[in-house]
Amino acid sequence: MLNLILLFSLFYLLITSVVFIRNRFDLTPVVPCDQDTVPLPKISVCIPARNEEKNIASLLESIIIQNYPDFEILVLDDQSIDETNAIVSSLQHEHPALIHLIAGDPKPESWLGKPWACHQLGNHASGHMLLYLDADTRLEPNALVNIAATFHHYGLDMIAIWPKQILGSFWEKTVIPLIYYALVTLLPAIYVYRDPRWMPTILKKKLRPAFAAANGQCIAFTNQFYKKIGGHEAVKNRIVEDVELAKIVKKLNGTLRMFNGVGTVECRMYKSNREMFSGLRKNFLEGFQNSLVLFITAALVHIIVFIIPFITLILAIPGKDSVMFFLSAASVSLILLHRLLLAEWFAWNPVYAFTHPIGVLWFQWLGLTKIYDYFTGRKTEWKGRKV
Repeated sequence: MLNLILLFSLFYLLITSVVFIRNRFDLTPVVPCDQDTVPLPKISVCIPARNEEKNIASLLESIIIQNYPDFEILVLDDQSIDETNAIVSSLQHEHPALIHLIAGDPKPESWLGKPWACHQLGNHASGHMLLYLDADTRLEPNALVNIAATFHHYGLDMIAIWPKQILGSFWEKTVIPLIYYALVTLLPAIYVYRDPRWMPTILKKKLRPAFAAANGQCIAFTNQFYKKIGGHEAVKNRIVEDVELAKIVKKLNGTLRMFNGVGTVECRMYKSNREMFSGLRKNFLEGFQNSLVLFITAALVHIIVFIIPFITLILAIPGKDSVMFFLSAASVSLILLHRLLLAEWFAWNPVYAFTHPIGVLWFQWLGLTKIYDYFTGRKTEWKGRKV
């Protein structure tokens, strides 16, 4: 029985290895810009900010120095109770033509916080392109010109950039890479951009949104297409609003492509284990379409593929079970190879590739917590609001 489980694990890892290899070539950085040949239309940089006193100044400073001829910075103070407003106001005083501080209106009951803030920003934006950034991101000096060049090069309606994640604590280094690991081993990035060629034509239109993905830390739209999809009002009560926006873009035959953000944008999502647990807890189940069956099935697959081979590898040595040892060693080797390559790709410490099973167990605990939330109706609090 154990050997059959290990065969499944190895088969799963071989299949995901193919996806990983393909993504290594398809999930590229944004296009470097040749300013002599690429049009550089006005960009509205839109930043929803709620209690972001620790992050907002460094983000704005990274935008102010952009090598771009025509852009505006819109910051929406979403009912902050810390020094966010004062910090932005001070920088606005230094750059009055560039930074625009917007006082956010109270959130309606039918809206979630982030979509409501982004909706207000969209209403104030005047650029040809709208670039939405979370307040904990930072831009490299060439980010805006390269994003504009990427829109032009691929003829895009929407762009989704996965930032380089800055990892500080042990738990950040152990847990956050697993989010990217799931992305690059399960979803061929090229199918976000175009339909799979192997898919029957009759199914393409129906299944196209299933290949949608995005990271709301850094997404951008042409203003025209943003209005066509209904903006953030179309996802006003969705926790995973970034992915839902991507689905709508693909449903309306828009052109979307994902890129890795190394060299363009970086982000430190969380600064402690407690903060990370709360942040991921709010949207963990919605990432599985709020289906408990899918959620639990995925948890079981992760235990089989990423936990059991490590246990059986240890058990096989004293038991002298050569088949179990081979299958376990092959699975563990593939897992570690994936993680070491991922660390090289996104410039992370490779030592933490070896904490992979610890990270998987961390997500199992998060999953059990989320199941408890589901059956008890307990809400998660994030930035002072119940989600």
